This record gives sequence, C-alpha cells and structure tokens, in this order.
Amino acid sequence: MAKAKPHLNVVFVGHVDHGKSTTVGRLLYDTGNLPEQEYRKLKEKAAELGKAGFEFAFVMDNLKEERERGVTIDLAHKKFITPKYEYTIIDAPGHKDFIKNMITGASQADVAFLVVAAAEGVMPQTKEHLILCRTLGVNQIAIILNKMDVINYDEAKYNKLKEELTVLLRNLQYKPEQVNFIPASAYNGENVAKKSEKTPWYKGPTILEQFDLFKEPEKPTNLPLRLPIQDVYNIAGIGVVPVGKVETGIMKVGDKVIFVPAREGKGVTGEVKSIEMHHESIQEAIPGDNVGFSVRGIGKKDIARGDVLGHTSNPPTIASSFTAQIIVLNHPSVMTVGYTPVFHIHTAQVACRIDAIEKKINPATGETVQEKPDMLKNNEAAIVKVIPTKPLVIEKQKEIPHMARFAIRDAGNTVAAGICIDLVKKA
Repeated sequence: MAKAKPHLNVVFVGHVDHGKSTTVGRLLYDTGNLPEQEYRKLKEKAAELGKAGFEFAFVMDNLKEERERGVTIDLAHKKFITPKYEYTIIDAPGHKDFIKNMITGASQADVAFLVVAAAEGVMPQTKEHLILCRTLGVNQIAIILNKMDVINYDEAKYNKLKEELTVLLRNLQYKPEQVNFIPASAYNGENVAKKSEKTPWYKGPTILEQFDLFKEPEKPTNLPLRLPIQDVYNIAGIGVVPVGKVETGIMKVGDKVIFVPAREGKGVTGEVKSIEMHHESIQEAIPGDNVGFSVRGIGKKDIARGDVLGHTSNPPTIASSFTAQIIVLNHPSVMTVGYTPVFHIHTAQVACRIDAIEKKINPATGETVQEKPDMLKNNEAAIVKVIPTKPLVIEKQKEIPHMARFAIRDAGNTVAAGICIDLVKKA
C-alpha cells in the first residue's frame, strides 16, 4: 500500500466579499474536483437566485446547507489532493460566520491563504484575520491579490498593495520574504490552477502551486493528548459523536479518555469506541487530524463545544487563574483592571477578568517598559493576571503551546491577543 500523503488543513481568510469562496470554487473546478454537471447546476442556481457570477462561491456554500442539516461529520471541509499533500480546505463564508469559525475552527488550520481584493486593498477584516491567524499559530501564509481584472492587471498597483501588506506582516512578526503575493482573478481563473498570460511580470507560483510550497508542520505526537471539541452530534445508529481536531498527542481506539471541564468542571470519562476521518474508519488520530469519534459512556448532554479531551492518565488543565502575555490590537479606548471581555481559547469562549496588569513590555524584546501601569492602549504589550468566570482549559506556552494561545473579543471586535505563560491549577 502506498504511504499516505501528509495531511494539512488550509483556511481561506480575508475581508467579506474579497473572493474567498469564489477562489476555492474556481480552484476545485479547474482541478477537476468539481464535476461539470455540478458546476452547471450551481450556475443555474446562482442565476435563479439573482446571483449570477456566484456559482463558484456556491461550491462551499452548498456544504454550508449540508452542515445546517447535520448530514455528515466533516462539515465545512472539503478534501483536496495535490501532488505532495492531502489537504482539508476550510472555507469560512461570511464575516460573522467567519469569526466564530476563525477562532474556533480555523485554530484548526496549519496554513492560510489571505485573500485581498486588489482594488479595495487592506480592509478592517484583512487586518483582523491576519492577527487571528498569527494568534492561532498559523505560521505559514500566502496572500492572494484577487480581482486583478478590476485593476487591469496593473503591476504598479500590485506593488503598492504588496508594500502595504509587507508592513502589516512585519508588525505581526511574519517574515514577508517567506510570503508569496499571488496576483489572481479567481472568477476568471487567472493564476489559480494555471499561469496567467495577463501577468507576464509575475514570476511566482499560481495558487495551486503554492499548496505544495507550504512546509509540512511538525506533528507534536510526543505531547499529551489534547483534542478541543468543536461540535457534538447525535447520529442515528452510532450515538453521540464529538468532532474536533487533535492538537497534540495521539488518540487510539480503546483509549480511556476524559472530557473537561464538562459538567461544571467535574469532567466525564469514557472509552474511545471508533474514530472516523473523511468518512473512513481509522484506528488512531494524530495532530492535525479533523475527526469525528464515538465514546462509550458519554451522553449528548455531558459534553459541549469548548470541552477538551485528554487521556485519563494526563487530563487537560483547568486553570483557576492564569498569567498571560497580551498585545492590545484594536480597543476602542483603554484596557484596565476589572475589564471582563470574552476570551476565545481553542474552541472555548469564556468571559475572563483582567485581575492585574503586572507590567508593560516591549513586544519585540520582552523587556519591561513600566511596572504596574494603570491601563493599556492599542499596540501595547503587557503581562496580565486573568481570572476566568467559569471553568476553562488552558495550558502553559512552554508545556503545550498549541493550547496556550487566545484572542480577546469585545462587542464584535478582536481587541487583543495573547498566550498563557503560567497558571494556577483549579483544586
């Protein structure tokens, strides 16, 4: 049997209407992953709904309906095979949807494509999504400068936008020299699966070629098992099926596992009965695998999104308080002690109180700028003490980094991002 290709999760992010879904649809169509008759059906449906030109976008939105009906286990995910890898494409349609998915779901991504419409350029969500990618540990990205047809494939405009994005990348500690900026017209299929004749000045990869340029992320199989629950389904004939991505460790059929905080922080235990990925039964799941699985002894009411699964021998950590390094990105005024926004950590969303601002630091060097400041403003970094308002699983950066990152949101905006550097375990 041929060795299975390495598996990666890719997410398409970017400002609303900049062409994320269309890019994914066009890519699937141009690579033969979207049969002609299905494409024709979508085209008719788009025209019928007064959405001519949206047929490619409908490829992923069809999955969305499927998701709402709860038919399958691997929800807004589409399998995509390249010469080097097997990908799961996570498309996040619609801005509101996106943030929920971005913080919970796209913390599933290994790599990302940021889609920026060439004429509009950097918009509020362009920046927000890039910040979230960074926070959530998506270390490899490529940027698609889409809708190049609107600006007549103008190289000067492309260069200007590339400069603007380079500054943004640098501020977020991405290395711009490692990021490809792909000029494309997704709707017209330029530089998607095949090189465009309209950009003779561009020497880089197409979107399709970029997939195989990403490096395979290391699989932290040696760390303790941590699998944050994304959803819980009740499937006829199987029973309760939790769904999520293995962050660290290995889960095998027959393992004794515990879900925490589950049921007011007491945790519930069971035994893994079966594991499924892309509708195929597997014996073990490793980091990066998006799986649905069934557990003996677990009821639908016992567990929920935000719970984390681990082995009973090494359960996930519930913190009664934790110390974090944060950076304030987009707060309408200032952050002070007592502020209680929502922390998005893996798939959990929990209100947490800033209990103390210990010191302001230089984000680049980590050195202390000011002890015990009264408040924090945008672009300032600090060490803060945080108290969750209800049981929450988080791990220390130096122990399980994948479970230490979080975003802080308030009134519909991502106001800050951070990592847990120390914690006090709940008794």
